[in-house]
Amino acid sequence: MAFRADEATRNGNEEAENFLVTGLRGADESQRAASKAALQDIIDELGPAVDTYPTWHPLVCHHNARHPTTTPGKRCGYEGLDHTRYFVHGFITCPYGDGQEVIDAVLKLPSHPAAHITAERLDVKFYHLETTPVLVKCNWEHGVENDRMIPLRIAMPLILEKEVPCWQWAEVAETWETMRHYFLGSPHGSRSSLFVSQDTGQAIKKIWEALIYTGMFGPIKV
Repeated sequence: MAFRADEATRNGNEEAENFLVTGLRGADESQRAASKAALQDIIDELGPAVDTYPTWHPLVCHHNARHPTTTPGKRCGYEGLDHTRYFVHGFITCPYGDGQEVIDAVLKLPSHPAAHITAERLDVKFYHLETTPVLVKCNWEHGVENDRMIPLRIAMPLILEKEVPCWQWAEVAETWETMRHYFLGSPHGSRSSLFVSQDTGQAIKKIWEALIYTGMFGPIKV
């Protein structure tokens, strides 16, 4: 089935709203209305809801190269995440308590050449009245496209930084069909996602295939 970005955006945003706002336990209508408006503002700023991140995305990139991860968690430096929903350039997590564990973990993340990660408590409620919603944001140093897509000039060097060093221990080269989930994030199509455009995804595919056909990672896995 062809990837339909508009449909994926609508479905993802509706699921995030159902999880964070519609299911807000114990809230009255005015609280839900405030939460819904705040969620829309966050989507307008950070882009639509997503399922997973590309492994090179600054929000998840601090992981063991042999064990890449596509969602924020302990494997990439976070602590205290609970009841979390992801967006293209940030995520909302709703732990019980004051959320300080999340904020402290973000402050300890290694620096990144393309972006800096911030965390802040929100003054509205999401998921449950007794949780403290925390917004974690990827603040790009050089900005992204007007449509909130990550351009090739940023995505490609981040991919190369993560993947090229793997030549030292790789035994086989993984094809685009295997790697596109890691390079595009999800939901995604054959060459595009909510993170990168069709043109950017096509360029990433072309460069990846040029790399694996050098033999640097070993024989191509069939």
